[in-house]
Amino acid sequence: MESTPPSPSREQILSASCGWVAVLLNVVPGVGTGYIYQRRWRAYWLTSAAAVVWFALGALQGADADPALMPDVVARNQLVGLAGFLVLALVTAVEAGLAVRRSRG
Repeated sequence: MESTPPSPSREQILSASCGWVAVLLNVVPGVGTGYIYQRRWRAYWLTSAAAVVWFALGALQGADADPALMPDVVARNQLVGLAGFLVLALVTAVEAGLAVRRSRG
């Protein structure tokens, strides 16, 4: 009778993951995709929730802005929204890289 090998631990999965892939996946598609690669679900869902909150706040802020009457306000809101997602991507990328480094000792 064959027995199945034990599943790898979270630390084993994390240390076996390629750090630069996790960093790149968090930057390019953004919103914590590198966390899926690392199988870090809590970090992924927290990042996704932060992105949804940022998007909702931007939508609420821009709801009253008429592009025809206030093009500068609309453009500024778009830049703030993009900057927020870029900061989120960079923070998660750095954190994913540091997590791999910590797991390897």
